[in-house]
Amino acid sequence: MQRRDAYLLDGAVAGGALALTLVILGTRGMGAPDPTIPGLNALGAALGVASAAPLFLHRRAPGWVFGTTAAASLALLLAGFPLDVPPGVLVAGYWLAEATGRYRHPAARRAAWCAVAAFVPLAVGMLAARGERVWPILPEMSVWGLMVASVWIAGDRSRLRQERMAALEAQARQATRDAERDRRLAASQERTRIARELHDSAGHAINVILVQAGAARLLHERDPERSRRALATIEEVARGTITEIDQLVRALREDEGGTLPAPAGPAALAELIDRYRAAGLRVTSRVDGPATPLASGVAWAAYRILQEALTNAARHGTGSADVAVGSGPAGVEITVTNPTTAPPSAARGHGIVGMRERASLLGGAL
Repeated sequence: MQRRDAYLLDGAVAGGALALTLVILGTRGMGAPDPTIPGLNALGAALGVASAAPLFLHRRAPGWVFGTTAAASLALLLAGFPLDVPPGVLVAGYWLAEATGRYRHPAARRAAWCAVAAFVPLAVGMLAARGERVWPILPEMSVWGLMVASVWIAGDRSRLRQERMAALEAQARQATRDAERDRRLAASQERTRIARELHDSAGHAINVILVQAGAARLLHERDPERSRRALATIEEVARGTITEIDQLVRALREDEGGTLPAPAGPAALAELIDRYRAAGLRVTSRVDGPATPLASGVAWAAYRILQEALTNAARHGTGSADVAVGSGPAGVEITVTNPTTAPPSAARGHGIVGMRERASLLGGAL
């Protein structure tokens, strides 16, 4: 639809320029009629059409259009026709100046300007060639020069305005693409984090279940009551883990990378300690600081670090651990101490590496 409107506009402008040219030729100029000046005839009509009709094609070949209209206008002058104003040349010069922004090489733009600037001197030459005295026609040719310069400046300013608009549109499109890329990157990072939380949650739960299953097996004959408590702990841990995994998977399935709600704060850490205490780990704990929500990243890091430490205490320790948690404006400090039956080995898993990485990502230390 826009292209059709553009062609309609070009056709209207070309028709208007052609009509004005034929009127000037038919009335023998804009001033008082001069019997010595030839009226509109077949040659004049053909040259008049050639000086305006090509304007319709300016979008495809602006340089060729200007050259054709200029040549036809100069031919009218040379043949003695009274072309007081060259409408086709003025319109073609405007559009040529507007189109120079599409030229890749500066030489092509300079050539376009030289072609437009040369029209008036060539017109003076045509008039002199048919016997006109140069000095009397200089004022009229000066007006032509001003008109040609004015349409060039107007076309060049239009070109600059279009280039600025195109640059702004390109910046807006780039900003939109950058925002979309950042959104997708953030969603991807969030999905990666959620997947990591899923791995950690399942891993910790399986470790607790493994410890409790071993205890249930060993105590099955000797202490049935403790064996039943271990089995009940396995059931509770499994049910809680399934709930957490469902929550994590639901967040992963969100099309826009849904964000997983972080643990609320120190209260969540106290609840985590109680879960391990219920699972059979003898935990002495002290949680200090205001019970205010923590930042999402800090809350997850603190929660997972404490979870990993308590899991290690349950798996590799003697069944007891001492936990101290302190929170404040500067951050969260967690201390977990437990006796072990053998020297710790970082090579046995990725728990310590993961804890160190979580702390360092937030500017902390392990």
